[in-house]
Amino acid sequence: MHPDPARLLPLSPQVLHILLALADGERHGYGIMQEVETRTGGQVRLGPGTLYGAIRRLREDGLIEEQPRPDQRRRNYRLTTLGREVARLEVERLEALYAAAKAKLLGLSGRSA
Repeated sequence: MHPDPARLLPLSPQVLHILLALADGERHGYGIMQEVETRTGGQVRLGPGTLYGAIRRLREDGLIEEQPRPDQRRRNYRLTTLGREVARLEVERLEALYAAAKAKLLGLSGRSA
């Protein structure tokens, strides 16, 4: 495992979407694009250049790995243990950011105006 998964943070939104698409099982590239688009209600669409550039970097960083397939027509990818940990840490980071922003915007920060 990577010595410090937190060192890979923050993740770009596209990378987090890719990791989330792989969180429940392996998928090929087009399947990742479809999952992201479906999960976001069409608000996020990953183009092939963005997707495959990110996949290359994620593989290099050890966050995902390619799964061998007998037909070799499509390459399937799966989340590694490190990838799952990095995604978990990123979600925790975003939750803390969201909580701080919500407190500030709703005046719940405990500070008087």
